[in-house]
Amino acid sequence: MLNTRKIKMTIEDLGYNSVLENYRKEKNLSSFGIGRVISEHKERYIVKTDIDEFEAEIVGNLRFSAKNRSDFPAVGDWVATSEYDENKVIIHSVFPRKTILERQAVGKQGEKQIIATNIDFAFIVQAVDRDFNINRIERYLTICNASNVKPIIILCKIDLISDLQLKDIRGSIDERIKLVPIVAISNETEIGYNRLNKIIVKGNTYCLLGSSGVGKSTLLNNLSGKALMKTDSISISTKKGRHITSHRELIILGNGGILIDNPGMREVGIVDTTSGLEITFNTIIKLSQNCKFKDCTHIHENGCAILEAVENEEIDKNSYDNYLKMEREKTYFESTWEEKRKKDKDFGKMVKNYKKDKKLNMY
Repeated sequence: MLNTRKIKMTIEDLGYNSVLENYRKEKNLSSFGIGRVISEHKERYIVKTDIDEFEAEIVGNLRFSAKNRSDFPAVGDWVATSEYDENKVIIHSVFPRKTILERQAVGKQGEKQIIATNIDFAFIVQAVDRDFNINRIERYLTICNASNVKPIIILCKIDLISDLQLKDIRGSIDERIKLVPIVAISNETEIGYNRLNKIIVKGNTYCLLGSSGVGKSTLLNNLSGKALMKTDSISISTKKGRHITSHRELIILGNGGILIDNPGMREVGIVDTTSGLEITFNTIIKLSQNCKFKDCTHIHENGCAILEAVENEEIDKNSYDNYLKMEREKTYFESTWEEKRKKDKDFGKMVKNYKKDKKLNMY
């Protein structure tokens, strides 16, 4: 982790602004310290302030009032704190989040997992030398669009392919994805880094998204000018990246940009991302208005404008299939989410009635 203790900085350098300060005053939090969560690992936190970095834990009331995992602090959060020991603080409150990048929790139905909060831009990093996958890019775009985070596609390892191959890859992206900036870079030669450095602005928060082994850690090391993250090669046997970054971490770059690194994600489950799907698949959504039936599933109906466009090659068949897959995931998540909420609500009523009956029996 980057050690910034010797570097004097203000909380404004971490992204603090007048909106957060007004909230602090409105909620009578002025007596507490202010910090930003820069690291999280199994409910162990590191909070960065304008004074130092502190180990942190959450206060009991915050833990017991949490209805689900998303109520706990996450990397990128602003928190109100108080010191209780040397280099240790207690988190009393989490400030409202401007944006939340989240996915379906791996192996847990109807639950969300926060990737990072208060993000301005997301770097969607894809290596061009191996399992390049536009479907995966569309999936990352959807979670970005659902959270109003501006996406930027980073094509990494371009030194391992020819210019013609790179041109073909960019062309395939342009056919399916519109109006999203693409930056092609090499971590070895640092081609493309000039453009990337111009994108990173002081005070803005950026997040790295991508699978293991695509070059995120090397990219972070190059941007920071320091060996902050371990790097490793691709597994020869599986052709997949090894997990090097094991937890989320926020780092201040030399030019003042704020960058959040994430573990490689092999699963990016879609949650309740209706708005995200509408933006990512804007062409499909617009065409659906021309379908003969309002409840058209776009799978088998006669008079389906989308099926007709796919048949006429006006819509890419792979993009159409990817849209249907994510739409099914969204629908399934919403049903399991509602089912989980109902079970929690019924359990709450049962506990409340039990306490009520127990109190009456005392008299």
